Amino acid sequence: MDNNKTNSGGNQSPDDFEQPKPIFESVPVEETPAENPSAGMQPEELAPEVATSDEAFSSAPPPMPPEFGGPPADDNKTKYIIIGGAVLFFIIILVILLRLIFGGKKEVATQPVVLSYWGLWEDTAVFKPLIDEYQKKYPNVTINYEKWNPQDDYRQKLIARSKNGKGPDIFRFHNTWLPQLNEIAAPLPASIMTNDEFEKTFYPIHAQDLKVDTYYYGLPLEIDGLVLIYNDTLFANAGINKAPSNWDELINDVEKLTVKDKDGKLITSGVAIGTAGNVEHFSEIFGLMLRQNGGDMKSLNQQEAVQTLEVYRKFAEPPNPFWDETMPNSITAFIQEKVAMILAPSWQVAVIKTANPDLKIKVAEVPNVPGAENISMANYWVEGVSKVSKNQLEAWKFLRFLVEKENMTKLYELQSKTRLFGEPYSRIDLADKLDKDPYVGAVIRQGKNYFSYPMVTRTYDSGLNDQIVNYLRDAINATENGVSYQEALQTAKKGIDTVLDTYKIK
Repeated sequence: MDNNKTNSGGNQSPDDFEQPKPIFESVPVEETPAENPSAGMQPEELAPEVATSDEAFSSAPPPMPPEFGGPPADDNKTKYIIIGGAVLFFIIILVILLRLIFGGKKEVATQPVVLSYWGLWEDTAVFKPLIDEYQKKYPNVTINYEKWNPQDDYRQKLIARSKNGKGPDIFRFHNTWLPQLNEIAAPLPASIMTNDEFEKTFYPIHAQDLKVDTYYYGLPLEIDGLVLIYNDTLFANAGINKAPSNWDELINDVEKLTVKDKDGKLITSGVAIGTAGNVEHFSEIFGLMLRQNGGDMKSLNQQEAVQTLEVYRKFAEPPNPFWDETMPNSITAFIQEKVAMILAPSWQVAVIKTANPDLKIKVAEVPNVPGAENISMANYWVEGVSKVSKNQLEAWKFLRFLVEKENMTKLYELQSKTRLFGEPYSRIDLADKLDKDPYVGAVIRQGKNYFSYPMVTRTYDSGLNDQIVNYLRDAINATENGVSYQEALQTAKKGIDTVLDTYKIK
């Protein structure tokens, strides 16, 4: 759920970039049939039966042939002996075959398997009950969960150690990272979950972000993205009784919520939008506005992008700014009740409430263009399997266990014991359990209308996202120094195009 968590995290897929061509190809992992231990074996030769001395010298004389007037031979007895022998032979062969077949499979199934799991945000205590349950069901499997710090060069170490054979079997990655993981990400085998089942189980954004060619490359435990977080007390004081549903309503509310002193200095801001230096998730907000305006991150030189940057900057530009560089960081400002509204992923709600438990917070869907479809920008994390793992199938089996309904609800309960709420469910069939929730209900209600761009802050990837975010930051800052919106975006586009080419995002 979280990106910089005290909680959990945060999105863009190649598929969302107007159905790009495959970024990379990988052969799916299939279960390899166990070698047939009976191959090449010949049936045992049975030694001929030899009569014992007692049988050879029996006191009873042999029966006389019929032509000599003796009694006829017992034909029925001979027939029963032959049939009985045949049945006995068949049973022996059947037992041998069954032992070879089922005995061999049992030996393979109980072979010890150790899985290394690199996680983010969640402490070991959160996953331990589910790991214990799985290990009880499959005693030959041992799962070692390790929590990593995303700021500790996590992505780079994940790739480097995996290529050296020292990486994890299972790892967590951001929904925008697949173009950066083509060397290590393994495809989801159809024997674990078919494409049809995946698409029926999870949200459309999961399918868009995680599919390359005909294969999926991860199983999501959550969904998250931008939501509107607002201070209900400040809204009430301004006479506003509901969240704005579109940008026209938001601007009207901002004018009522903004308070300035006699010199025009901001005391309370209506919304944190307009700058880059002190607005958390500024690039995601810009990306949201760009997409809503009909633009695209690959076409920053087009008029839609120029208009978007102009609107974004107007919130912080003279003569009547609603936000400026003198304000604290937007999350800090919200905690201190110096701003009434922010746009951020849901996990920031838990950060805010931890810092100020008495704050009256409400969460709503992001504002949209009047009359347009309600869309938002995704920001979530996924569980994947390494293609260099020697236990890929067992790793996928465990992840399949985690995404089952009962286990996902258990995980949410375990997460909620350590913080305000858990990671919003990735399963569509669990939506009704959270859509009325005061904190993550908006995430779920937006669930079928998310899109992804690789311009997400706090993924700490030192690559795709971080580089694009830096170019956008430079563009916004340049306009503060008098550079035109168009020129600033043209410069940004050159750098962003290079990044997209580097990761083969077409």
